[in-house]
Amino acid sequence: MAISTKLIAIACLLALLSCSVQGQLSTTFYARSCKNVEHIVRSVVAQAVKKEPRMGASIVRLFFHDCFVQGCDASILLDAAPGIATEKNSFGNINSARGFEVIDAIKQQVERACKATVSCADILALAARDSVRLLGGPTWAMPLGRRDSRTANLGEANQLPAPFFSLSQLNASFAAKGLNFQDLTVLSGAHTVGSAICSAFNNRVWGGDNNIDNSFALQNRQTCPTSGGDTQLSPLTIPNTNRFSNQFYKNLVARKGLLHSDQELFNGGFTDALVRKYSNDAKSFFNDFTVSMVKLDNIGVLTGRSGKVRLNCRKVN
Repeated sequence: MAISTKLIAIACLLALLSCSVQGQLSTTFYARSCKNVEHIVRSVVAQAVKKEPRMGASIVRLFFHDCFVQGCDASILLDAAPGIATEKNSFGNINSARGFEVIDAIKQQVERACKATVSCADILALAARDSVRLLGGPTWAMPLGRRDSRTANLGEANQLPAPFFSLSQLNASFAAKGLNFQDLTVLSGAHTVGSAICSAFNNRVWGGDNNIDNSFALQNRQTCPTSGGDTQLSPLTIPNTNRFSNQFYKNLVARKGLLHSDQELFNGGFTDALVRKYSNDAKSFFNDFTVSMVKLDNIGVLTGRSGKVRLNCRKVN
């Protein structure tokens, strides 16, 4: 009886350990099953960024918007279908989320190399990391092993941090995902690359904010009229070099943040000190960015049988 009880206890322990390992991400997850996956992703992203440097910023944004809705599960990639209200139609994604075709191209190549093995969630995570690196930013070891969701969540996608958010709203939004004010400040630094549509900053440059450099406001009014032109683009950071750097923070200190939500990070609040630090120390920004990205990478991930490996990132198998 004692031996039987002991064997049962050991079996239960092994089962728990098995579940624990299954539920963990690992930088060597595809070492045997798809050893070339990172090379494939990097190659396709490099071609896309070479063709259009802005695409790198778009892929990073796509990843951020994915992780903030249900976790990093590639739900943002799902098209509308019966039972699926696509996140692509949310306020923060419609007419602005980009990069889906790049992810499609990566997935097609990965499927040819390793059938039904690599998730769309991992592909998107790797593509975001490689986009940062290709634009001159830092890189990091990417934990892998995510699975894809079977659902999308339009309602939650409509609650993504908005360009008109206050610092307290931004902080609350990030805190809800397990991220602190340093993560908020450093991840916002991804706005050192990319562009914003006129409707996201129109109010700010036309008198809605008083914490804006006058010449900067006048400059952006030329491409963003008081009415119409909502889809016109302006770079998030000037000068627009399409290089990942700490210029974003220098702009904030100079009151040249394009979005109201960005300038909130340097407006007499609790993130001012970090903004000033990063504006003077690109190395600290890069180091802290990698730490916060790994935290972002791990939000709400699905592993093992809790998710699927989609064969087509746009639809459920």
